[in-house]
Amino acid sequence: MSYELIAGVDLGSNSFRLQIGRIVGDQIHPLETLKETVRLGSGLTREKLLDHASQQRAFEALRRFGERLRGFDLETVRAVTTDAMRVARNARMVLPQAEAALGFPIEIIGGREEARLIFIGASNALPAANFRRLVVDIGGGSTEFIIGERTEPLLMESLFMGGISYRQRFFPEGKVDKKRFYAAEVSAAREIEAIAVDYQRFGWQEAVGSSGAAQEIANILEMNDLNPDGGSGISREGLARLRQLIIRAGSAEALDLKGMRGDRLVILPGAIAIMSAVFSELGMAHMTYSDGALPLGVLYDLLGRFEHHDTRDETVAQFMRRYQVDETQVRRVERTALLLLGQMIKLDSPEHENHVHFLRWAVSLHEIGVSVAHSEFHKHGAYILAHADMPGFSKRDQARLALLVLGQHGKLQKLASMPAGDPNWRLVFCLRLAALLHRSREDQPVSQVSVKESPVGFQLEVPAVWLDDNPMTAAALTDEALLWRRIGLKVRVRPMPSEAAVPIEG
Repeated sequence: MSYELIAGVDLGSNSFRLQIGRIVGDQIHPLETLKETVRLGSGLTREKLLDHASQQRAFEALRRFGERLRGFDLETVRAVTTDAMRVARNARMVLPQAEAALGFPIEIIGGREEARLIFIGASNALPAANFRRLVVDIGGGSTEFIIGERTEPLLMESLFMGGISYRQRFFPEGKVDKKRFYAAEVSAAREIEAIAVDYQRFGWQEAVGSSGAAQEIANILEMNDLNPDGGSGISREGLARLRQLIIRAGSAEALDLKGMRGDRLVILPGAIAIMSAVFSELGMAHMTYSDGALPLGVLYDLLGRFEHHDTRDETVAQFMRRYQVDETQVRRVERTALLLLGQMIKLDSPEHENHVHFLRWAVSLHEIGVSVAHSEFHKHGAYILAHADMPGFSKRDQARLALLVLGQHGKLQKLASMPAGDPNWRLVFCLRLAALLHRSREDQPVSQVSVKESPVGFQLEVPAVWLDDNPMTAAALTDEALLWRRIGLKVRVRPMPSEAAVPIEG
């Protein structure tokens, strides 16, 4: 499937951005960028709830983005949201309304996934280099630190500090003085201290700032000749001069300098304090700037999926290695699970492509919990998948994987919150049945099972002679039917003449 135009949407804590690009070979040519200053993070109450006003600002901005995206296929748009929605306790209530306004699904991504996408975007906007770069992205609610080579991130971290959160903590009503500024710097330094040794040991040859905060600071330093010898980017000396100027002015609004933008004044004091701590704790003297950031990274990650270089596949492979998964058993279960699913849906249909991906990933990871303990391994695996950093996967993706892995074994009441007709029931059924049929872990032919789906459950037809030859598995199928009956779904197991069966190779 080939596309010419793709779009990335970044719902940040301060600004929402929509970037549209044209695919030319393996490159993306940015065509259009729209920005809305929403200040979603400012709407977080003390109880970590997004207030009504911030929600309405978000919905209005998303409706405007949605108008621009009319005519785009679902596969060509990826929308992500970051810190404000990560911490908001009412995110699950807000997200469906936001998706309706935009017209496309929105993923809540973790801090390290945000960092990964930022590095991809920043590095693709810079000249190619064979040395390590450190990219620092100061957002409204979090700051990301990434060291990588070329376009590959190697070390990633996301810290809970940003321009909006620091405005609320240290500069209420925009007031800036030496005491408040020092407190903000000390707070940021304490956060950075936890990662400084590892980052300095890893090393880098060039430091790069991305996103609006770094661009704002760099522009102010350059346009007002605050860097030594009129240099570009962000320098330690220029940053110290800007620090003194904003303290002397008493607020960002009172600072009379070229290059200051009204929509950035709210986050400027916090961003300068955090940047000062970054320079101090990491021993930096200079930082350049990249126009590429999260939205461009989203576009390149989307392009990779089109070209069958899906980061999620790489992540699953890494998890299999990390948790020493039995790959032979995975292939047995995967082959049977897909044969079962293929009797209920068209596996090669674009409509079902995502479901096939998730079944494959769930099968690949269904036994990772064994690395913790054999007892209740499915629960251990689900916990790992729900809470681990998984590059390429959104929080919703991880929750779906965790649900499938949790549902592979034991009682089904734990999945009772899943609505009737949810496609995940079908995937859970295929995973459970395939794992049951291959629990001997031997390379022996497994009986061909004919599967039919109905609104009230599933019907299996299994060769009668095979059931007679495998009484333990036959008993397990009977027990499985009882488990489904307890949640109101029927699983019927019907013997069929053996001459009608074709064995599945184990």
